[in-house]
Amino acid sequence: MQEVHITIADESHFLYAEEICSVISDSAKVRGTGIAKRTPDYVQTKMKNGDAIIALSDDQFAGFCYIESWGHGEYVAHSGLIVHPDFRNRGLAKKIKEFTFNHSLKKYPTAKVFGITTGLAVMKINSELGYKPVTFSELTDDPKFWSGCKTCTNYEILTSKDHKMCLCTGMLYDPLRKKKKKEKWFNQKVLKRLKKIKQTMLANNKPLLLWKK
Repeated sequence: MQEVHITIADESHFLYAEEICSVISDSAKVRGTGIAKRTPDYVQTKMKNGDAIIALSDDQFAGFCYIESWGHGEYVAHSGLIVHPDFRNRGLAKKIKEFTFNHSLKKYPTAKVFGITTGLAVMKINSELGYKPVTFSELTDDPKFWSGCKTCTNYEILTSKDHKMCLCTGMLYDPLRKKKKKEKWFNQKVLKRLKKIKQTMLANNKPLLLWKK
């Protein structure tokens, strides 16, 4: 098995930006899910600012993720998590996510870490890191974040619901919330069933309360 090294990306990794964007786009098409598209220039900016994580096997691109800051640093989000097809089914996505998570806590120690996703695998990883499912109202209200969803195929659903819900599930980690132990809530069968219900309710234009504190 090829050894993979995960590191904080910098300007020396600019040459991988175009391939990263291509793999992210191709993966979304295969899954049939929406995705906020990013350009190679945007990815390179993240690398330059120390907000990107890259996984390499020698000189071959293996995986990627980046950090975005919202609401004047009150929130951060991890986006673009991707593993090259040649390196999948090895647990690499989880390792990249954990590396990105720990890096963001060091760089933005007081920020709440959040994400929106349709992927059950990402939800499971987030759950293990201490994220909790939340309604969109608990996420950032920074318009720049939500404008990033414009290239997603589900954007019309999001706008029709006044940015209160969509096919994605919102998840949040609050570093200031003291916990005695991590709470395990992830149940793949329940989430799959919930996802189907959510899609049906949205298609019928009916309100749906996902979680209640």
